Amino acid sequence: MSRISIVIPMYNEARHIIRTLLAAQHAADAAGVECELIVVDNGSEDQGPQIARQFGAQVLVMPGLLIGALRNRGAAVATGEWLAFIDADIEMPEDWLTLLLKIEPAVQVDVLGLDLHTPAEAPWYASAWQRRMLRPSAETVQTVRWLPSANLLMRRPWFDKVGGFDETLRTGEDKDFTMRLCHAGARLLSVNQSVALHWGYEGSWGEWMGKEFWRQGSHLQLLRSNGMSMRLLRFPMLSIAAWVLDIAAIFALLNGQVHLTLFLLLITSLPALALSMRQSMKHRDLRLTLQLWGLHWVRLQLAGAAFILSLCHWNARRPARG
Repeated sequence: MSRISIVIPMYNEARHIIRTLLAAQHAADAAGVECELIVVDNGSEDQGPQIARQFGAQVLVMPGLLIGALRNRGAAVATGEWLAFIDADIEMPEDWLTLLLKIEPAVQVDVLGLDLHTPAEAPWYASAWQRRMLRPSAETVQTVRWLPSANLLMRRPWFDKVGGFDETLRTGEDKDFTMRLCHAGARLLSVNQSVALHWGYEGSWGEWMGKEFWRQGSHLQLLRSNGMSMRLLRFPMLSIAAWVLDIAAIFALLNGQVHLTLFLLLITSLPALALSMRQSMKHRDLRLTLQLWGLHWVRLQLAGAAFILSLCHWNARRPARG
């Protein structure tokens, strides 16, 4: 690796962009790699673009585009042999690129992503939600079928081979993009020898619910672009089933059938419990299991609402903040 281009989509991230740019540059310096920083701004109303220029980034101002289009515009001007995408609120570890140089001679690496963690000051729901994705430290490198785009590193030809990100997706563009990479034959690796920090964690309960509701609105578009599969249908079907049981529980309560109401609510909570246990057992933390149980239950309700609204062609508008 002699040159890397790092594309960073941004919207109103003045409070984080300095940390993001400095960490990325330090990682390149530590690995002895030439680094090109490209910030694609979605029409920020703060000082983010000016700050990014002061810290050596090339800034493209492109308001009104969805997140996939922002990443594609950045990639279009990139000149590196390797292409990286990181969000504007992500702090990459100093050994990020050094890890790749160590892994590459022993293992075929086409696309790489590091695990994410939240800073210590993050509220419990943001921390628990991030921890569900962390793997045990013994599993340092794992081949996966898709990766989130909070941090992605790949050889440039793979990006060109699949035609970049889908510019019509409001969210879920990372899953769509990396699944297409996987189908095209790329090897996707998830690495947790070092972790990136997500500073854009949800600062309030309402913000967490709002983001999850927005994210869940992508299921129908993913099904249209990737075809029907049980992997993609599984969660929407669970969420619709939860809604049906919730409605049945309300009718049972209105009819004075308290025992039936409690039974239906218990059944509704079982998928959330199963998801929380699957994700928390590796951590052996009962508190995390209970936290994730509640979060997954709320997420199922939000997903059902988002899926129904997407069937009705309702779209939530949200700036492409990266």
